[in-house]
Amino acid sequence: MLPFGSAPARPAAPRKNERGQRGERAAARFLRKSGYRILVANYRGWRGEIDLVCRHQDTLVFVEVKARGLNAWASPAAAVTAAKQRRIIRTAYEYLDELPSQDMPVRFDVVEVYLGADGEAKSCQLIPSAFELTARNTFDR
Repeated sequence: MLPFGSAPARPAAPRKNERGQRGERAAARFLRKSGYRILVANYRGWRGEIDLVCRHQDTLVFVEVKARGLNAWASPAAAVTAAKQRRIIRTAYEYLDELPSQDMPVRFDVVEVYLGADGEAKSCQLIPSAFELTARNTFDR
């Protein structure tokens, strides 16, 4: 019998930063198996960070990874708000400015990673072309 106020031992839920790192590692494995080539993980520019920069066929892909528990009330992709999209796009421009040639198609994908109570990835869902460059979200390059 447990003392009053005690709870049975169970694995501690991962902290937010640890959850994000686990999610990014799981997403990278998932993308490699899906034919993506990971070019850069955690690209940091002046305007923000991009979780993964990849090449898929002839397209440069900027990937935002969102990890949530299996019992999350909203999909992980719902956290990629319009403001977050603008930050990612502006940071993608910084990355593109560093390349010798910018003549290739660009895409923005989201990978949803669902974590179990133990913090391990249980499934991944790819949302290709989750958002696009438009006049509305690129107004302040």
